[in-house]
Amino acid sequence: MAERSFVEEVKKLRLGAGEVFSGEGILAVTKALLESGVAYVAGYQGAPISHLMDVLADAQDILQEHGIRFENSASEATAAATLAASVNYPLRGAVTFKATVGTNVASDALANLASGGVTGGALIIVGEDYGEGSSIMQERSHAFAMKSQMWLLDPRPNLPCIVQSVKDGFDLSEATNTPVMLQLRIRACHVHGQFVASDNRRPTFTIKDAMETPHRDVSRIVLPPASFLHEQEKIKDRWPAAIRFIEQRQLNEFFSEGADDIGLIVQGGGYNTAIRALDHLGLSDVYGESAIPLYVMNVAYPLIDSELLRFCEGKRAVLVLEEGQPNFVEQNIASILRRAGQTAALHGKDMLPMAGEYTAATMLKGIRLFLEHYGRIEPVPAEPVVRRVIPLVAQEVRRTVVPVEASGDANTEVDAPEGAGQTPLTPADVAMAEEETAAPALALEDTVHARPPGFCTGCPERPIFTAMKLVERELGPHHVSADIGCHLFSILPPFNLGNTTMGYGLGAAGAAALNVPAGKRAISVMGDGGFWHNGLTSGIANAVFNRSDNLTIVVDNSYTSATGGQDILSSKALNPTRSTGHLIEKAARGVGVEWVKTIRRTYDLKAMTDTLREALTTTVKGPRVLVAQSECMLNMQRREKPKVRQAIAAGERVVRERFGVDADTCTGDHSCIRLSGCPSLSIKPNPDPLRTDPVATVMDSCVGCGLCGEVSHAAVLCPSFYRAQIVSNPTRWDRARQRLRGAVIGWLQRRAEARRAQWVL
Repeated sequence: MAERSFVEEVKKLRLGAGEVFSGEGILAVTKALLESGVAYVAGYQGAPISHLMDVLADAQDILQEHGIRFENSASEATAAATLAASVNYPLRGAVTFKATVGTNVASDALANLASGGVTGGALIIVGEDYGEGSSIMQERSHAFAMKSQMWLLDPRPNLPCIVQSVKDGFDLSEATNTPVMLQLRIRACHVHGQFVASDNRRPTFTIKDAMETPHRDVSRIVLPPASFLHEQEKIKDRWPAAIRFIEQRQLNEFFSEGADDIGLIVQGGGYNTAIRALDHLGLSDVYGESAIPLYVMNVAYPLIDSELLRFCEGKRAVLVLEEGQPNFVEQNIASILRRAGQTAALHGKDMLPMAGEYTAATMLKGIRLFLEHYGRIEPVPAEPVVRRVIPLVAQEVRRTVVPVEASGDANTEVDAPEGAGQTPLTPADVAMAEEETAAPALALEDTVHARPPGFCTGCPERPIFTAMKLVERELGPHHVSADIGCHLFSILPPFNLGNTTMGYGLGAAGAAALNVPAGKRAISVMGDGGFWHNGLTSGIANAVFNRSDNLTIVVDNSYTSATGGQDILSSKALNPTRSTGHLIEKAARGVGVEWVKTIRRTYDLKAMTDTLREALTTTVKGPRVLVAQSECMLNMQRREKPKVRQAIAAGERVVRERFGVDADTCTGDHSCIRLSGCPSLSIKPNPDPLRTDPVATVMDSCVGCGLCGEVSHAAVLCPSFYRAQIVSNPTRWDRARQRLRGAVIGWLQRRAEARRAQWVL
């Protein structure tokens, strides 16, 4: 099951010409594909573009009505290779995956595609996941587009621009015989808005037509001497064609062009953020009416010399807002301006950070610096240093006798502070004291810590790594080759496992060099999604071929949890459009692994620990594969909670299990927290005044998996943990049993209290 269903939303895909489409960016892209006459779509899930595959899966009936082939590919490389259908035939095809890791996996197919060129429009929709919230290495798609010479679109993040970019992308691809990369940043993927729809189009040339009339063009195949001619074709034919198309279609945009003699150059994806920054400075409104000229590059590559020279003509200076590094765009613009003899000063990374996401706050600082430098706004006055003075503790007041001048010769008893008669403090002394006791105001990032990534409550992957830590206590630490997925969180506290990670499904391959006779065996980890994506061949089969003696743990939670819960080959769910139920164990044995074991329930910590110990100590040689199965708790909760709510509303008896901690029994060693790290576990003050250590407590987010109690004493339920049943719509027997239990417990409590009272003096 997917993380999110679009069954209701996909009905909007049937809207016709003149009707207003309202929805999310992902859904708008799908509608644009239908309006463009696409013949086939393929892809692989990955944030922030995962839901595009979910939308397409839920829109199967609409796709079939229009003769569109949809395929949920085994990997990004598989998806990219699908575009081969557009090489010889006028078929419009689109593929989608995550950038940049997805682009890296697909690079071989994409490079070949870009070299030979295409006949039909080929669109690569990549979800750009750059920034602080990303889980991948910080790279951009720009470099890959330049390397293989594929045109890169980066539209303004609003629905009309996104939809138009999809259509322009197909046209540009066909006009230049070049694949086009459409970059959708995370905000563009999830932005909501409206656009006026057009009619959906059936492909003019269908896949069936291609099958019945096969065509072959040797010049499109990357093989000498054609491969040498492709490089010349790119420069002599395709590049000029792209420039003409972009200029004629006016894909890039000018705003307030003659408003000032300074200006901003920004890629389309960063337009909204730039406008927001200008709005803060009072130089734009929320509708984009700017007092500063803007050149918006909805085409990030190639750059258009004529448009840049036009924008910079007569301007003193321009600021390039280019997120990330290296500063490809800035360098290219500098080269264009200098060759043309333009005198406009060019700024960019000298006023903005070299690396990192350009948020509104980041752009605001850079644009403010630029505008202050050229006298468009006044510099912000330096804020006075605000010091928090800690007030002095109230001094003890004592009764003393002091002379009172007004009475002349009489002494009067008055209140005086301790130390009266001493030399009073001067203003300088007070200021110095305040300086010493003052605490400077801290920035928000210094006071509010970022939430560290970790496993969800009840995650079935947590007991796997708990077992590894328990075995580590016996056998010592082992080299652990990690993999992309939720299990990568095991590298962080409290588990601190994982030495390297090299990519999706490459866990076993990452430990290949460590296959030597030694006292210990390397451990590699991969998920079921990574196993089918790349791990079966690059990891498991490679280990068999090279007679590896290492251990590979395959985390099998029935679907690709990390990318949204999509079904895969080993999924247990019956999928009407996919073939599922193919066992990972069977596949591993099929490539030659002899030692393969499957644990059906990872929460059985004793079984996990015993099997791990056996895999690491057995004298049997050869690769070992341990398949650890349990369903993703988060996905299960999404599926089961609505059912539970419906059952309760219908008056049915429903039992939910939760765990708790008896504060009087808890020793306060917190092994449950240290060995499980469950977010539902916390601490609270010890109720025993004679004990200072805080005790463990279970919060309401508990899902009742029971791992925390098991790990406390190495697979023996900790006596301080208790399991409670929450019964909704209880029966008469439930109520009677509860009354009986209450009476017995109450009697025992009263008896114990009476015994303690005997010893009270």
